[in-house]
Amino acid sequence: MKLSINLRNWGPYSTRELVLEFARAVDESGLDTVWINERLTFPPGALAGVPKTEVDSAMRTLDPFATLAFLAAATQRIGLGTGVLNLPFRPALPAAKWLATVQDLSGGRVRLGVGTGWMDEEFRALGLDPKRRGKMTDESLEILHRCFAEDVVEVNGQQILFHPRPARPPIYVGGWPPHALRRAVRFGDGWIPAGIEPEALRPAIAELRELWEAAGRTSPEVVAMKTLPLEDLPRAVEYALAFRDVGVTHLVHTQEHKGGAEYRRTIALLEERIRPALD
Repeated sequence: MKLSINLRNWGPYSTRELVLEFARAVDESGLDTVWINERLTFPPGALAGVPKTEVDSAMRTLDPFATLAFLAAATQRIGLGTGVLNLPFRPALPAAKWLATVQDLSGGRVRLGVGTGWMDEEFRALGLDPKRRGKMTDESLEILHRCFAEDVVEVNGQQILFHPRPARPPIYVGGWPPHALRRAVRFGDGWIPAGIEPEALRPAIAELRELWEAAGRTSPEVVAMKTLPLEDLPRAVEYALAFRDVGVTHLVHTQEHKGGAEYRRTIALLEERIRPALD
């Protein structure tokens, strides 16, 4: 099972200095991928209890594509993952161009986790109908696949040349069964659940494998995002093994980090105490 870590591209830990320090620390590690999120904005209600002097740092959110580009330039080895990119938030063709550009300039290090989005306030701010988010996600994924498969792509009745055209990054579909699993079989290389306990994942992974086999495919990837209790290392090891035993193929430890020293300590614990137990 692969082992990775997140990097928060929102909130007070998303400053240029910290993101750069975190990126360099994880790039020097033996972990597989560093994963970021997408949050377009927060509704005003999120300000409740936040002191006025802390609003800017607490409410800041960094665009995922811009953050990926920054990380690609700041690193050499580490995989660059989105967990997840909300596809309905942007037109499909520019999103494919962004993705191809970062994939090309990073040397093929992108791992694309995608989702439909869920926050109504974000859809209203974008002038989008949240009831269409599944359809919009499918349409974007279909165009994305064509862009990475063909030199000449037809979009909205117009043929275009799509270059650069590097290898398509692996696609992991987020969301809940059954819709996310069906979408993963149709468009993805696996499923990327977040915040779900191992035993709750077991039946969903079994269903995913059945759908995969019925489609003539083998070995779907399952990228689980969850916080390991690193303050209790024996329990953290047991917890990580539980994910492996139910069929997770890639575990992402998610945690906020206030500084580079704390981030490096977390990386060290993952490498020295968790990964050996998984090998």
